[in-house]
Amino acid sequence: MKTKLFIHGDSDGVVCGALAYRYYVSNGAEVDIIFTHPAGLVEDLIEFAKPGNRIFIADIALSEKHLKEIMDLFNKYSRSGELIYIDHHPEPIELDLRELEGLIIHDTCCSASELAYKFFQDVLGFEYSRVALYGAIGDYLDETPWAREILHEWDKRSIYFEAGVLAQGLEASRKLYDFKRHVVKHLSENKLPSSLSELLIRALIESVSEDEMRIWVKKNVVKLNMLGYVIEPPGSLGRAAHYARIYSNKPVGLAASRHRNNMVISIRSIREIDLNRVLRIITPKLNGTGGGHPFAAGARVHISKFKDFLAMLDNELMILYGRNNIR
Repeated sequence: MKTKLFIHGDSDGVVCGALAYRYYVSNGAEVDIIFTHPAGLVEDLIEFAKPGNRIFIADIALSEKHLKEIMDLFNKYSRSGELIYIDHHPEPIELDLRELEGLIIHDTCCSASELAYKFFQDVLGFEYSRVALYGAIGDYLDETPWAREILHEWDKRSIYFEAGVLAQGLEASRKLYDFKRHVVKHLSENKLPSSLSELLIRALIESVSEDEMRIWVKKNVVKLNMLGYVIEPPGSLGRAAHYARIYSNKPVGLAASRHRNNMVISIRSIREIDLNRVLRIITPKLNGTGGGHPFAAGARVHISKFKDFLAMLDNELMILYGRNNIR
């Protein structure tokens, strides 16, 4: 049975892909790796998967905009082949994930890497727990009971170093999908991220570039009532959003960049704010997509709607959280 892996391109998604790749290849499967994201999952499933395939999806939140299509596709593929969905993002407002066909493993408790490792653990064994830790650390979910326990079984300093190399190296390889596939296969053999020289070099360059971007954000951040934002930062949108929050002294930071006719948006907040819920409320009104974790989320809207998006987001944050939360 042809196996298709649909995964996110960050540390958590890449590690999920590596664990799944190892499991399926060791069982003699032919495996394809496809990198996707919430807004593109439906199109990628239609383009790259066929009835009768084994489909593995990990670390991809389900978009509010595409729920009907997602339900139809999950039903179609699970009935004609096999479908496994592993995720840790909050579920959509309009959908109970238990309504989906296929094997659904969903829990907001921890990283998708932790969930995937536990799913494949009996076959992969203890040695691959360190690979799962790279993904958990990369997604800032290294304080779960499982992660704390497993960290005691490895040298913590080495694990954090390797996780940093992976996270920074992948951040520097955003759309280099062939290289990312190489990283997935490298990790699937339980090799150290730092032993892949190109990944290590990319990580070093990214670290220097990120510090330069930090200074750029400090000089260019724009302030609204509840958020600070930057447009076209010279680096990672997620990191730029983090620094926009810090240097604007606001509860929420946002960074956006143009991609074709859309603005791709990354947002970070203090822990008292649920970005996922806010974005799932406002983006459908703009025919966009949005969601993620409570304090780390993303969105896509048409360029013509971006100013409206900023105004609606700032207003919704004011309504829900009020001026008292402005720092």
